[in-house]
Amino acid sequence: MTDLHRLSHLDQLESEAIYILREVAAQFERPALLFSGGKDSICLVHLALKAFRPGKFPFPLVHIDTGHNFDEALKFRDDLAEKTGEKLIVRYVQDSIDQGKAVEEKGKFPSRNAIQAVTLLDTIAEFKFDACIGGARRDEEKARAKERIFSVRDEFGSWDPKLQRPELWNIYNGKIHIGENVRVFPISNWTELDVWEYIRKENIELPSLYFSHRREIVWREDLVFPVSKFISLDNTDKVETRTVRFRTVGDMTCTAAVESEANTIDDIIREIQISRTTERGSRLDDKRSEAAMEDRKKGGYF
Repeated sequence: MTDLHRLSHLDQLESEAIYILREVAAQFERPALLFSGGKDSICLVHLALKAFRPGKFPFPLVHIDTGHNFDEALKFRDDLAEKTGEKLIVRYVQDSIDQGKAVEEKGKFPSRNAIQAVTLLDTIAEFKFDACIGGARRDEEKARAKERIFSVRDEFGSWDPKLQRPELWNIYNGKIHIGENVRVFPISNWTELDVWEYIRKENIELPSLYFSHRREIVWREDLVFPVSKFISLDNTDKVETRTVRFRTVGDMTCTAAVESEANTIDDIIREIQISRTTERGSRLDDKRSEAAMEDRKKGGYF
């Protein structure tokens, strides 16, 4: 076999992801792509463009807005929806709180990360989505490491890790009962480094949050958190201005930054290659217990 017929590992990952996206379009009646404004979901949109252009996406983009999002991520979300011309559905966690369906946490760093599952499940029921595409990857966290690419959720949106379907080769089983839905993860087999190398290869635009910038921060549990109107500061907190960037983008109350001078994709790739901390090591919500992510998934989380 000549080099002309060999695919690089990035080309193989891309091909697999496009195949999975097309499988979703073929097997499900009402799929949706869950979009957060983070790098992984941005890559999913890019892959969907390759999978379905020149036609429209066979699914809308869906964003569950916690109300604690970074402004940069929200602006990027709106700009991307306008640029691609794809339908964007936004539902708000604040509405779930106002309706008494979810209870907001109290404290210095109140997180809405877990309760956004309530809003997500209501959105799935409202639009009768039978498949939701997400950007989770197996290298991120141990609960995600054991989850299938086609992950079946029951009528309550719950995931049971002991009741997963076998996935042989490239055969994916999307058959479900009424009321159930499937969470689909096309980039499950990608690593953080793969994502960044793909972003460089495809010249994909990202929010400025991922690159080094000056920002007011406060320390908590040896992590650097952005100062925002959503957290409560007291006399023990020392506000500083540091040069930071974000490896992962979630709520401002639970997403820590890392001190970094990396302001290009090449710089970020070099930084990741020598890093000794995990990507989600900067997520406060994952530090609540050893099974924090799995517990959230059992409650309907992404």
